[in-house]
Amino acid sequence: MPLDQIDVDNPRVDDKEMTFFEHLEALRWHIIRSFIGIAIVAVVLFFQKDFIFKTVVFGPRNPDFFTYRLFCSFGDMMCIQPTHFDVITRDLAEKFTTHLSVSLILGLIVAFPYVFWEFWRFVKPGLYPKERKSARGIVLVCSVLFLAGVLFGYYFIAPFALSFLAGYELADTLATPTLNSYINYMIMFTLPVGIVFEMPVVSFFLTKAGILSPRILRTGRRYAIIIILIVAAVLTPSPDVVSQMILATPLYVLYELSIAVCARAYKGIEKQRKMEEAELEAREKAILEKQKLIE
Repeated sequence: MPLDQIDVDNPRVDDKEMTFFEHLEALRWHIIRSFIGIAIVAVVLFFQKDFIFKTVVFGPRNPDFFTYRLFCSFGDMMCIQPTHFDVITRDLAEKFTTHLSVSLILGLIVAFPYVFWEFWRFVKPGLYPKERKSARGIVLVCSVLFLAGVLFGYYFIAPFALSFLAGYELADTLATPTLNSYINYMIMFTLPVGIVFEMPVVSFFLTKAGILSPRILRTGRRYAIIIILIVAAVLTPSPDVVSQMILATPLYVLYELSIAVCARAYKGIEKQRKMEEAELEAREKAILEKQKLIE
């Protein structure tokens, strides 16, 4: 099917449902456009090699990184300096392949709003009007949460985790990670956090599906707090409680936000259920009255 014949935002002209293969064709074009968007951003970033690696990728290794300056501005007790370590390569093509992979990954992160918009354009026509209305603004919300999670992982988790891992002492060993190892850890400290920050959106849809309720989240709050504190304690290289709380607070706020979103969605479901029950009761009452009149 040609690209100009695919219209996912409006009903089809003949008001007929799309066939399975037509859905596959529409999905194929959404995927193609998503890959094109990622590729365009990746190519642009590929030619910004010095900025991407010196400023962005290796930024958390530098003492003048934003996070270290921020903590030092609160006083000497909060001042944290990164552990120095050298990054090496053991394979001849490792630098080039890493350059390619980093460009693609950053392309995916930067182009995430567009990729999710393409995904939403494919899913949206299959939803009921009420579902579309309740999910209004989902592209913006998901994009903001994902990018906020990636930035939080980059500016707060990555510096602490890298300093802790590089400064961990074990016999006479010296920390000299390979380039691939360093990149893999940076990905682990950022992308998963971006996904975790989608928790309010996930809780919204799980509530709509009848899987989750506010009571479940409120009951599990104490366990969530313990898990959050453990994660903050592990990722913070110093035993300072203040720095640990700086890491734990956004995660806890995110959990509470998920509870609020879940409660609001659940309230809407309960309201809709009561309206349907009242409507059904009114219909049954009307049927009984008609039967009485007939008799």
